Amino acid sequence: MIQDIFPYKLNNQFVQNVVPSENDKVMIFDSGKVIAHLEAESVTFPAVKNASDSGISPDSLVFLFSINNVEGEKESYFLYQKTDVQIPGFEFTDLRQIRDTEMDFMYKVMAMMTAKHLSDWYRDTKFCGRCGCKTVHSKTERAMVCSDENCDYTMYPRIMPAVIVGVINGDKLLLTKYRKGYTNNALIAGFTEIGETLEETVAREVMEEAGLKVKNIRYYKSQPWGLANDILTGFYCDVDGDTTIRMDENELKEAAFVKREDIILQPTKVSLTNEMMMRFKNGEEC
Repeated sequence: MIQDIFPYKLNNQFVQNVVPSENDKVMIFDSGKVIAHLEAESVTFPAVKNASDSGISPDSLVFLFSINNVEGEKESYFLYQKTDVQIPGFEFTDLRQIRDTEMDFMYKVMAMMTAKHLSDWYRDTKFCGRCGCKTVHSKTERAMVCSDENCDYTMYPRIMPAVIVGVINGDKLLLTKYRKGYTNNALIAGFTEIGETLEETVAREVMEEAGLKVKNIRYYKSQPWGLANDILTGFYCDVDGDTTIRMDENELKEAAFVKREDIILQPTKVSLTNEMMMRFKNGEEC
């Protein structure tokens, strides 16, 4: 999955007054795209030197995080928040195109998706949600603070919890296909609502999308998914009683129980969904 980047290591803690070096990376996003150079099995993001040569001042860059490589050397990533820029050798490339490219260096995809999550948050917190005044960067933590001292409201990065559900019926797994967007096999999924536990989200989403009751809900694994600002939580469960699927046709175009040997996996290995399908297909404990 995207977070499985060992021996690379993501360092996402707040660090104050980081000065960019010429080889650190600059992330620039615009409407689901990022400035990059994409090849068959690799992606390159512009370095600070590339950005500086194109008129971007290092002082305008916002520190995001760093990644340690195999030798333990640290490479920092910075955000440039304007989009009216051109960097020779790089162009705005669809995020999903990069995500779905089979690469030797998965840490770059993880870096891109994490940077996108933070980029969205910085974009959406330029003004205080309580009083409407402009915000400023906190000097002590990763937060945006209202500039009005009488308000002093503090905003932290927003992370939205969601569930991925593998519904098991004997030697079969419930596979779905969305009505719009992603076209490959998927599992039941949905966001957790206010006042709801993750387990309650599992039961509700399965009932809403497939009309099934479930039991034996059990946690498997989680995954950050920066493209949608999510933290995905994977669960397996068993059908409880009637196995007749009553599909929500507004959300899905297909929903069926599929034998493990007939399961067609997603084309890439970046997602928690694909790992959960693969685990069941291979007869592993679920």
